[in-house]
Amino acid sequence: MSPTTESTEPTETIVGIGGAAESTDMVLNIGPQHPSTHGVLRLRLVLDGERIQHAEPVIGYMHRGAEKLFEARDYRQIIMLANRHDWLSAFSNELGVVLAVERMLGMEVPTRAVWTRTLLAELNRVLNHLMFLGSYPLELGGITPIFYAFTEREELQHVMEELSGGRMHYMFNRVGGLKEDLPAGWTTRARAVVSAVRSRMDRFDDLVIGNEIFRGRTRGVGVLSAEAVHAYGVSGPIARASGVDFDLRRDEPYLAYGELQDTLKVVTRQEGDCLARFECLLEQTHNALDLADACLDRLAELEPGPINQRLPKVLKAPEGHTYAWTENPLGINGYYLVSKGEKTPYRLKLRSASYNNIQALAVLLPGTLVADMVAILGSLFFVVGDIDK
Repeated sequence: MSPTTESTEPTETIVGIGGAAESTDMVLNIGPQHPSTHGVLRLRLVLDGERIQHAEPVIGYMHRGAEKLFEARDYRQIIMLANRHDWLSAFSNELGVVLAVERMLGMEVPTRAVWTRTLLAELNRVLNHLMFLGSYPLELGGITPIFYAFTEREELQHVMEELSGGRMHYMFNRVGGLKEDLPAGWTTRARAVVSAVRSRMDRFDDLVIGNEIFRGRTRGVGVLSAEAVHAYGVSGPIARASGVDFDLRRDEPYLAYGELQDTLKVVTRQEGDCLARFECLLEQTHNALDLADACLDRLAELEPGPINQRLPKVLKAPEGHTYAWTENPLGINGYYLVSKGEKTPYRLKLRSASYNNIQALAVLLPGTLVADMVAILGSLFFVVGDIDK
């Protein structure tokens, strides 16, 4: 080195993957591609090794602006929009809208329509629950239950399709009642299907609940506290699995549930883990079949009569506002309706069950292993369209 050249201190850079890497957090995106989750949902996870440090559900990939579309449709047309956000609970979604409009109108619905609505709501509940009873074990490596679940679903779908003409989006509710009366002999066929499905429900007890691998993957995993349930507004089977004993069908009865209290059973657990959530769903399915039978018994006793109210050609709700909520299969579903006296809603705000339920992932996932993430995610029983609306 020349004496005139300025000397500099050497700079040392260490590159390696040794112990220093252990304290480096990694950000992992799960989704939003469809095969990774229950739809177009994205989870942003911050990992420390194999353990989740932070979880953020990123939603909105399926957002269609349904609430704004409600404002441009009349009260007959919004039923079509309402039944699509939770595509596994279409009948129950329709129900909340028509109950809100009927409340605004001060309208009494014929008794036959009330009992038929209750029956169809419970059949829709069974259809919804069977999907998750089959798909959840599939996510944990058990392929057989999904075939049994779809077998039972198909039988129920047949009677629902015969009645309404639709397989998933029934469009059978109307303001003032239902679209039309039951087909001749339909109740007999429906009763036979309910009995057949009930007789085979023990498959899920034997194949799933009794499976030691399933229990090992779910017991004590993803424990959701009752405090978190209240903080995030979680509802439905997920909330009841954490010991929150609340069900609108019992606590604020609508339709014919006030007369079904002897049959209605609110299923709860205290553990709040993935296994408890599955057990609640399974036991609630059994009870929904019992409620369907009770409704069929009552319909058989009713004298023939109207199943809807005659409506004016242009239906306008009086000026005012109301809130109608129902115990949907996935939890509380509510519609806040504001009317300015026109034939379209001024505002119709939707409170969907899945939107609140999925937020609980922010407290459920931190501290758990990545390997348990799918088990926890699947146990929340959500539909992405119900989150994004």
